[in-house]
Amino acid sequence: MWGIEVIFKGKNLIRLLGGLGTALEISLIAVAISIPIGIILGILMAGRNPVIKAILRVYLDFVRIMPQLVLLFLVFFGTTKVWGWDLSGEVSAVIVFSMWGAAEMSDLVRGALNAIPQHQYESAQSLGFTPLQTKIYIVIPQCVRRLIPLSINLITRMVKTTSLVLMIGVVEVLKVAQQIIEANRMSAPNAAFGVYLFVFALYFAVCFVLSIAARKLEKKWS
Repeated sequence: MWGIEVIFKGKNLIRLLGGLGTALEISLIAVAISIPIGIILGILMAGRNPVIKAILRVYLDFVRIMPQLVLLFLVFFGTTKVWGWDLSGEVSAVIVFSMWGAAEMSDLVRGALNAIPQHQYESAQSLGFTPLQTKIYIVIPQCVRRLIPLSINLITRMVKTTSLVLMIGVVEVLKVAQQIIEANRMSAPNAAFGVYLFVFALYFAVCFVLSIAARKLEKKWS
């Protein structure tokens, strides 16, 4: 009645899981690229160089204001026309999500560094700590405590946002769902409800696990 039966016809279930794997692969590659870059940019943003801070602030605001779908179109359709690149949809998605993730991560790092009270630096100096020792033993542990749950939340958002890549032709889980619904349009008119409900369950399962991990880490480090 709900159209869920079409999921188990032929190889539809395997195709949906494969589409989810494609979405997760894009997310994980983008995370692996964006987190270290974001940490470096966040440290620079928390520094005292006004020129670097201004440039990074423009970058952060641009990526935040621009919708991810527009960035996907800009990279996939725009740059290939202007510079003649031959970028696949997957590579374009990784570039866009890496840019977005690096911008978001840099702001998290900047906030974590700026949240360290100045008196802790002064206390460390009065105890004979060098600037490097202060960072290693005082600043970094507190930043890590704040960043781990926030980073997992960012990863969750990136996983959910990968659903946009179907707009540039990437065959991920939503694209597969559309294909299954269209193929069964006559035999199962209600297939859209069941198939999209199953896609929702897949995304929910992945994001729920990440959310639980974030809460546990936040509780452990609080």
